[in-house]
Amino acid sequence: MEKIEFIPELNEEPAEFFVVEQTMIAGTTYLLVTDQEEGDAQALILKDISGNRDEKSTYVIVSDEKELEAVAGVFENMLDDIKFEKDE
Repeated sequence: MEKIEFIPELNEEPAEFFVVEQTMIAGTTYLLVTDQEEGDAQALILKDISGNRDEKSTYVIVSDEKELEAVAGVFENMLDDIKFEKDE
């Protein structure tokens, strides 16, 4: 499984995530990432906000509820063994 480094803003420490799956919806790339390679793990959906001419990809955590539900549904359909549960 591919591992990526997510560098938050405000000089926070980088975090490493494992890329579970990638999809493109309406021309936008989304990544499903987890904090552990196997087993139950915390998952995030990241959205690529890079421009076409950017050398590096820039991702943000999807926080809009409607967008998050829609993209999570796509990933659930793509992956038979994935079920999302919201942290309240």
